[in-house]
Order: sequence, then structure tokens, then C-alpha cells
Amino acid sequence: MGLFRSSEILGIAESALEFALAASEESHPNEYMGMLRGEDARTLGLEESGTVLSEVLVIPGTESNPVSAEFRPIYAPNDLSAAGSVHSHPNGVLRPSAADLATFDRNHVHIIVGAPYGRDDWQAFDRNGEPVDLPVLDVELPEEEFFDFSQDDLDRQFGAEETR
Repeated sequence: MGLFRSSEILGIAESALEFALAASEESHPNEYMGMLRGEDARTLGLEESGTVLSEVLVIPGTESNPVSAEFRPIYAPNDLSAAGSVHSHPNGVLRPSAADLATFDRNHVHIIVGAPYGRDDWQAFDRNGEPVDLPVLDVELPEEEFFDFSQDDLDRQFGAEETR
């Protein structure tokens, strides 16, 4: 096939793929699981309209063992930027299992990473479990500030309270 049902997903940022590969290797021999967050391609300097998979989200409470990984949906982020999932197969098989297919209808794209977790040890799938080509994009992701305030802001706020 090679194409997504929806042409929204343009590719995956290289840094997101590298994170998924490293996290999968670190979790070995247990499976790894995460969510894929997308970002508008135009905000990343691309001229195409669509989404770039830009981040792998680690979901709190994920339970894993050598043959499965799962999380409670209540712990998943509730935002519109969730675009897919990524999980590993420690046995190296890059095909979705029946259990995988049962969860694939929730998002646009699903990535399976297999041992030994090298640059070519992954495959993307559509909602139906069909392999798709997912280009790896060398894009500059914006730096995100975890906190939207500075030390000066804190000093002003708490310094003002102390003088009262």
C-alpha cells in the first residue's frame, strides 16, 4: 500500500524515532509502549500541510512484560495532538499481533520496534495493520519550556509578598 488512509501524517521526526528505539532497547526484554504526538508540519518549517510525529509520550502506569505492554487509557493525554502509538516486540517480529490490531483503530499510525533496536528495526502500520511507508524527517523541533515563568518572575511575586 504505502499510503495512509488519511494523508495527514507526513513522517516522523528523527529525534522521536531515536527516542523510541532507545526506550525500546532500555526496556528489553520487556515490551515498551508509548503514544506518538503530532505537530503541524508548517510550524516545523515544512511547506506541506499535514502532521509530523514529533514526540513520544511515556504514559504513567504502563505495565509491561516480555510479551505485552499496556496502559490504562485514563492515564493517556487527552489532547488532539495524539496521533498514534509505538511499542516494541523484544522477539524482533515486525508484524502486529491480534492484540495489537485490536488497539490500532484508535489512532492514525502505529509503529512496532523490534530487537535489536537498530535504525532499520521498525515498521509503521495503518489502522488496519497494513505496513505503510513513514519517512524519517530531519526537522528542527521547537524548544519547549516546561515552566512558562522565570526566576525573576518568582522573585517579583514572592519578594512583593514579603514586603507587605
